[in-house]
Amino acid sequence: MAKTTKRRRGPQQTAKVELDVPVRVGQTVEVEITGLNHEGAGVGRIEGYTLFVDGALAGERVHARVDHVKKNFGFAKLTKVSIASTFRSQPPCPLYDRCGGCSLQHLAYEEQLRHKQQIVRDNLRRIGGFQVEGDGAITVHPTLGMSEPWRYRNKAQVPIGEENGALVGGFYAEKSHSIIDMHECLIQHQKNDEAVATVKKAATDLGIKPYDEVRGSGLLRHVVVKVGVKTGEVMVVLVTTEETIPQRDKLVEAIRTEVAGVTSIVQNINPDKTNVIFGKKTVTLWGSDVIYDYIGAIKFAISARSFYQVNPAQTEVLYNKTLEYAGATGTETVIDAYCGIGTISLFLAQKSKHVYGVEIVPEAIEDANRNAKLNGVENATFEAGPAEVVIPAWKEQGIRADVIVVDPPRKGCDEALLTTILEMQPERVVYVSCNPSTLARDLKVLAEKYEVREVQPVDMFPHTGHVESVALLVYKGFGYAETTFGAILNHPFF
Repeated sequence: MAKTTKRRRGPQQTAKVELDVPVRVGQTVEVEITGLNHEGAGVGRIEGYTLFVDGALAGERVHARVDHVKKNFGFAKLTKVSIASTFRSQPPCPLYDRCGGCSLQHLAYEEQLRHKQQIVRDNLRRIGGFQVEGDGAITVHPTLGMSEPWRYRNKAQVPIGEENGALVGGFYAEKSHSIIDMHECLIQHQKNDEAVATVKKAATDLGIKPYDEVRGSGLLRHVVVKVGVKTGEVMVVLVTTEETIPQRDKLVEAIRTEVAGVTSIVQNINPDKTNVIFGKKTVTLWGSDVIYDYIGAIKFAISARSFYQVNPAQTEVLYNKTLEYAGATGTETVIDAYCGIGTISLFLAQKSKHVYGVEIVPEAIEDANRNAKLNGVENATFEAGPAEVVIPAWKEQGIRADVIVVDPPRKGCDEALLTTILEMQPERVVYVSCNPSTLARDLKVLAEKYEVREVQPVDMFPHTGHVESVALLVYKGFGYAETTFGAILNHPFF
């Protein structure tokens, strides 16, 4: 065993802590890769010690340099592939090895989809304790992917810096705040690239200084671009430290002239020393306050700060699956917890008697009501507040949900909400998740009264390690013998 020394700093002294592990920082090791973790790093073992190797693939034998060690696992960088996987692919992005944004470009896309299915299965088994193979197992379907998994992002959030007197903008290098200047990103809509390039050049020409987060000086912090994929409308948001922009009219004119389809130019003022992108104040410099886009037949107004899914094509796939699992026939009452700006709610309203949406962010509820009005939807009610408070209040008012849909953030559902669902006992629960581990954790709680029938992974973010899923849960009190969703719909209850 090699002993690696780490320094643990206390308030008054520095202590040396020796880790009894078989590798040391800076050492180059040869290791066989047996799998991938949820972030897409290769998983290998040396004398039983787990080593995560960025850039390595399952089935490969590689050389890697150890960068960091902990008691039970360590991290390493790939230096050489001795035996390559048949699924290894040449990343088309020239910044791939520096950016860190698309950690799976080196893995063939079809294998990415299989990997994401396996990630969901592994979490359900390991964290949820569910059976995923054999009789009585949860069905985890193959991941629904894209026919063209490039240029899918409709939003760019680009930090701005300076290099040799010119503005640069791009993504941060992995695990740093060093900006990598980017001329194009292969997962961004092309209009995003065009708009960012236009702002960088115009701001450089006009002498507008970027924000320096170390010194706390400068003006332009971020450029945010949003694209309505189906409408072609473009919004450009300039995030600044102050309200006054030198030669503002010339900057606006340059954006209007050079960016095709631009209908909205907005300024957001964020004077705080923070990593949060947006500040509290937003003003429209030119054009509309919003742009519009469609998911399926539903039209959405998108403001500078409103949340909107970044991959609308796959969002439609995800929401159609949610609608299918909800089993709505036009007679059901549906509650949509974590409803946001009403995206899922308005989808569900197409085939439901009434949809009640709850969201803790008041501004999102304002957007939800506006989007309902925009689409002429009258069978949707939205209320701001914690779901675990609002939903029981609705119950006291006599509102009984046939279906509850949850689409929580990465941390999963609030424990109180899970308790509320178990108490309300809707016939079905549809759980939309962006985090397989918290999905498995929450399904384990709901399994007290619900049978988890099936889970459908959806690839919302190709070439990254992220995977969305939608799960169907049916209340055990019905005593159904059928095991397929089709059988549920054919049951006399429906």
